[in-house]
Amino acid sequence: MLDLRPGCECCDKDLPPDSEDALICTFECTFCADCATNVLHGTCPNCGGELVTRPRRPANKLANNPASTQRVFNPDCAKQH
Repeated sequence: MLDLRPGCECCDKDLPPDSEDALICTFECTFCADCATNVLHGTCPNCGGELVTRPRRPANKLANNPASTQRVFNPDCAKQH
């Protein structure tokens, strides 16, 4: 099951589980659309994988299968690209 991480690893923008602005790679590295497009150019800086739109979990499933609360943030992300 996807973690649905709560924020962009590059800029730390909040990305709630229902966000249409979240993109992930196959390792679930998570980025906002702005960073994924303008900073990372569609490629995950951690694994080199493609960034795609993160699926949204239906609200009625979040109670028993909550999104992650653990943030992953790399303030040097933008500098690396």
